[in-house]
Amino acid sequence: MPPSISPCDSARPLFIGSDVYRGSSYGPKHPLSVPRVSTVIDLCRAMGWLPDSVYVDSPPATPRQLARFHDPDYIAALARAEAEQRVDPETAARHNLGRLENPIFPEMYRRPATGAGAGVLAARLIIDGHRTVYSPAAGTHHARPARASGFCYFNAPVLAILELLDAGFGRVCYIDLDAHHGDGVEEAFADDDRVLTISVHEDGRWPFTGKAEERAGRMVRNLPVPPGFNDSELAYVVEHALVPLTRDFAPEVLVLQTGADALAEDPLSRLELSNRALWDAVAALAPLAPQTMVVGGGGYNPWSVGRAWAGIWAVLNGIDPAVPPTPQAEAVLGALTWNRAAGRNPPRHWFTTLADAPREGPVRDGVRRVVELALDPFPFTPMPKYSPTMINGG
Repeated sequence: MPPSISPCDSARPLFIGSDVYRGSSYGPKHPLSVPRVSTVIDLCRAMGWLPDSVYVDSPPATPRQLARFHDPDYIAALARAEAEQRVDPETAARHNLGRLENPIFPEMYRRPATGAGAGVLAARLIIDGHRTVYSPAAGTHHARPARASGFCYFNAPVLAILELLDAGFGRVCYIDLDAHHGDGVEEAFADDDRVLTISVHEDGRWPFTGKAEERAGRMVRNLPVPPGFNDSELAYVVEHALVPLTRDFAPEVLVLQTGADALAEDPLSRLELSNRALWDAVAALAPLAPQTMVVGGGGYNPWSVGRAWAGIWAVLNGIDPAVPPTPQAEAVLGALTWNRAAGRNPPRHWFTTLADAPREGPVRDGVRRVVELALDPFPFTPMPKYSPTMINGG
């Protein structure tokens, strides 16, 4: 159950986690073979940043909660696939299950249902008055109502935002910093003026959507950035696009998706950020709304994602994460393994530091251009010229 609220503790950030992720894997050859949420929990505890008083265990979302966005037949098919550890060809094709992208694995229903439950719980804690809630498992932003996509079986951010809207919040801003376009969330709210969706993602990368010149709806902004995107460029995007867009929208709640796959050492992007850049972005954006929900997202190098997300929790608590790890934290990092080539001989700093070296560079014209497009309210749908027939509704 959520902790009780009192005037003195509602301002303290809460961390939502679960042990379902400990030992769970999509399979040895899948990018999500690596431990992520469990690593963040262990690191934060080892650093002394996560007392039991602010940790909340997430229940799985119920079928009824999932059905707020997802098709009941899809929910049932996913539960059946977990129980039987197989899926028939027709169901596989209809729901995109049992493929390399979205495989059959032992917790294929329980694990995403718990991430979705964390999103719903985070929203309820916001509704109950908490100022900041952190749920690193609740960033699964690609899933559609009846179809798995991009390693995402349920769409936790959508379910969280719907919970907020159902409770009466009228202005929710969703900012996605994942290397991959936040397509599932954008699609869900493209026609809803209560939700502003902004996605910063690598141009030309799967799912190949989110072009700057395309608007799925009036409340959609996309900033596709070029490969090699560096710390200086993210700082520019934050200062010149994300902050002014968010301030102009004046959200009641900010939902911030912090995928760590935009970091330089991640295998699934060509972006070159340090974790310091991600921390600085969170520090700049989180105060822009009275209440903030921060979720995870992508991230497929166990050292980089674990260090990055642990540092985000520190930032939300006003702690500088750029400090030496404790011996206990070094032990957590030292116990990680990774079956990719980079994991067979990992650099020493993955074990002995929490903060990456800055990866600064020039702010390129392509970055400046997508910022300009994001700030232009009507760059692609100009107002029609005046015509006398318009007066009579012609």
